[in-house]
Amino acid sequence: MTLGKLCGISAILDVETRSISAENPTGEPGQGGRRTEGTGANAARDLGQGWKVSPSIEIGAGETAVLADIAGSGCITHIWLTTHVDHWRRLVLRSYWDGDEAPAIETPVGDFFCSGWGKFAQVNSLPVAVNPNGGFNSYWEMPFQSQAKLTLENTHDEPVIVYFQVDYWLGAVPEQSAYLHAQWRRSNPLQAKTVHTLLDGVEGPGHYVGTYVAWGVNSSGWWGEGEVKFYVDGDDEFPTICGTGTEDYFGGAWNFDVPGDGYTEFSTPYLGMPQVIRPDGLYASQQRFGMYRFHLPDPIRFREKLRVDVQALGWRSGGRYLPLQDDIASTAFFYSAKTSTTRPDAPSNESMEIC
Repeated sequence: MTLGKLCGISAILDVETRSISAENPTGEPGQGGRRTEGTGANAARDLGQGWKVSPSIEIGAGETAVLADIAGSGCITHIWLTTHVDHWRRLVLRSYWDGDEAPAIETPVGDFFCSGWGKFAQVNSLPVAVNPNGGFNSYWEMPFQSQAKLTLENTHDEPVIVYFQVDYWLGAVPEQSAYLHAQWRRSNPLQAKTVHTLLDGVEGPGHYVGTYVAWGVNSSGWWGEGEVKFYVDGDDEFPTICGTGTEDYFGGAWNFDVPGDGYTEFSTPYLGMPQVIRPDGLYASQQRFGMYRFHLPDPIRFREKLRVDVQALGWRSGGRYLPLQDDIASTAFFYSAKTSTTRPDAPSNESMEIC
């Protein structure tokens, strides 16, 4: 649908390119740079209209701002957004497709952009890029048939300034196009001998396309022996797809531990561990990690339903597994033919606290 590679970039398509920002909140032709009031009005007082009068928006305490409300059929191709690092877990991003009252995307804004710990780390993946210093970019394909609505809720008790731009096109969308969804969950702490749910309550047809996990370790020692499991369609007690370990799922091996260097960050187009926060040393308690895997060349396709979870396992003496009670927050990305899915455990102010 969108041109995500150089092959085909020369094709002429029957679509209209638009962009929404604080300088053009409707995205309509010829309406950019017309603001006479805005967060930059004082800085532009000697220059006037057309000189960066409205580069950002202010979202009041407890308020929800509409970033974009697009009528017609088309596709969002890029989102750029930045705000102060303190607000990455205080702002909740939601998307609504084709007039649905329930959101298809509902996640703290930082976690949507693979930045769950409120601290900058460079991310160099294909669908998500995070650049110095806190420049969030999404290239997820977001098609819609009649309407797209993006909102940002400020759960903080003070106003927040947000800079953003939503790029999209308007035109005919293939009928078989699915809708992008993102579900956020947090186990803090994970109960002993239980699993952390990455995704549940999803109906097909559709395909799973990505995982971001912000993993906080609450004990000493290695923490990533747990398996990631995909329960596809008729699976009940046992999954169809079962991985071999947490670091294996995210494309690493042997504890992400390069001899002499310890935990080693990496960021590639489809998978990575771009963030390691080391307050107490290599294997000491309170390490924090940010990891992603995007199933773009290898989506997990399902016809009826899908459930995904991950175990938290370390080692104890005698070479035995040790179930851990870690702090695990995850964002699961998937496409579904339905505009929204059931979410009994939506993000709350308490669950989003970084501690």
